[in-house]
Amino acid sequence: MDLGRPILVSEDARFREHVAPRGHPECPERLLAVEEALASFQSQHAGALERIALRPADESEILRVHRAEHLQSVEAAVLRAPAQLDPDTFVSPESGAVARLAAGSIVDLALRVASSEGVAGFGAVRPPGHHAESGRAMGFCLFNNVAIAARALQHEQGIGKLLILDWDVHHGNGTQHSFEDDPSILYVSTHQFPFYPGTGNFGEAGTGAGLGSTVNVPLPAGSGDLEYLGAFQRILVPVAECFRPEMILVSCGFDAHDDDPLASMRVSRQGYLDMTRIVRNLAERLCEGRLCFVLEGGYSPTGLREGTLAVLEGLREDPSGLPSSTPEMPAGSPLRGVVDQVVRVHGSRYPGLGAA
Repeated sequence: MDLGRPILVSEDARFREHVAPRGHPECPERLLAVEEALASFQSQHAGALERIALRPADESEILRVHRAEHLQSVEAAVLRAPAQLDPDTFVSPESGAVARLAAGSIVDLALRVASSEGVAGFGAVRPPGHHAESGRAMGFCLFNNVAIAARALQHEQGIGKLLILDWDVHHGNGTQHSFEDDPSILYVSTHQFPFYPGTGNFGEAGTGAGLGSTVNVPLPAGSGDLEYLGAFQRILVPVAECFRPEMILVSCGFDAHDDDPLASMRVSRQGYLDMTRIVRNLAERLCEGRLCFVLEGGYSPTGLREGTLAVLEGLREDPSGLPSSTPEMPAGSPLRGVVDQVVRVHGSRYPGLGAA
């Protein structure tokens, strides 16, 4: 791994032009915390970040994931903005252009990482995307940025197999449903459960030819570093090693942070650093280091700053670095219960699942 190459970054003040009603948690100020982290990291590591030029997604890129009726409904809502698309999702006059810019910037970020132009990618974009279904906006999301980038990688870069890891505290229903019948895309999600949007239980494992390519890891409220790292080491690692992706995309929410106001998880800055180390090590061993992080949720400035810095630090380290130990799983522990359930669903498909 060439640590001299920069981390490619998608970031732009235009992402703040999408606004919801006052007091809405998915607000432009979220990106101020992320930008503070980027600036702090850049001041300590001169030349470590390279901001790429951004452009909006074109219609053909969006329509690989979303139905034409959905694109038309977003555009119509923007014309009458301010407007409400579901109980949680709003648009302002600039929302359509901003959402297209977010999707297009992640497409280009992923394509450049796939071409080894940077050591990895980090997309500091909004609105987020992983709840957006093929035919509807929901959960603060208009277009599914990661799903659109995944299809672009396959169509434009010729990448066959992709791993999408979703560590946002909410289950990415839109991403799961986009690919649940597609064996070329492995979707692995760690999320608080039961919780919004209500999907993501253990038995949701894909459909048809895609059976087994959806691996849900629903975690109980109060889970923290121990549970997340244990799930990564005992579930994500063996599953990824069996699947052998050609690139990894991370739906990178920071709302599992212990300071987040919308959820009940307890992940620390160290936890995010160790999670990044595991994913980075997987990418290096399995897919020539091709790895891209895309911002999803995160509604605490502290969580956004600490999470962003942890990811950047993990990407800048020697990729062979890993957490020093694997969490134990005593009988009756939350981690043991979760791992045992995943093994019941997927153990026949993935050798080594559940082992340290």
